[in-house]
Amino acid sequence: MSRPLFEALRAAILAGEPVVLATVVEVGPEAVGATQLAAKLVIRPGHDPLGSLGDRELDRVVVRDALGALDVGVTTTRHYGPAGESRRDDVAVFLEVFAPPSRLVIFGAVDFSRALVEVAKVLGYHVTVCDARPVFATRRRFPLADEVVAEWPDRFLEREGGRLGPRDAVCVLTHDAKFDVPAVLGALATPVGYIGAMGSRRTHKERWRRLVEAGADEAALAERLMSPIGLDIGARTPEETAVAICAEIIALRSGRGGRPVVPLRDEAGPIHPR
Repeated sequence: MSRPLFEALRAAILAGEPVVLATVVEVGPEAVGATQLAAKLVIRPGHDPLGSLGDRELDRVVVRDALGALDVGVTTTRHYGPAGESRRDDVAVFLEVFAPPSRLVIFGAVDFSRALVEVAKVLGYHVTVCDARPVFATRRRFPLADEVVAEWPDRFLEREGGRLGPRDAVCVLTHDAKFDVPAVLGALATPVGYIGAMGSRRTHKERWRRLVEAGADEAALAERLMSPIGLDIGARTPEETAVAICAEIIALRSGRGGRPVVPLRDEAGPIHPR
């Protein structure tokens, strides 16, 4: 790797910024001369790519795919033709993703929030607890959270919503319309990958009505709002509920969100789909 590429990659990683290192790992006979084994490209969102894989069109397609891999935080290998053609196997490019931890924003400084913080930290999330009531939103109550913010949900999301992406999650654990309605509305205005709201089915029905009255699009609610929150695993305690919520987040991120929850023992096929 050339020194400029190494320094750019190193600087991004040390700064906690998302970056992808694309490396040619296989070159078939049809691609000889178009690219070279071990050719590299450093891709950072908002920056021009550094380096080249040997062909301008191949570089363009790889940058596109690298940014997509970065969105989901998954390292992968992609195959192309010599000039980036799809459905070809002439060139194999390893996309090594260096992504900062996924973010979980929890609205509501309640007992369920404390349990969710603990489970989410085990999963490697950067966790923020936000509540408009300073007496509840304290570091003492949430020592494991990365951030504890005393602020209204809509104001927080106006400031921080642009940093949320498909790998991130928002969980609304309040049971008060003046908190959860602006929290859900604010989350819907971001590209965050998961939005969940706690409450009974009666609470969900009433919340839905209030959200629509506040201007929420019903199609967007139906597509994106997970409410009542969590997978149905029979959870009762705050800790069990936290596991159910995180399981639902994982299922949606992995593409399993639309499937019923069944034991792996009772399923056929691969455990980890390609």
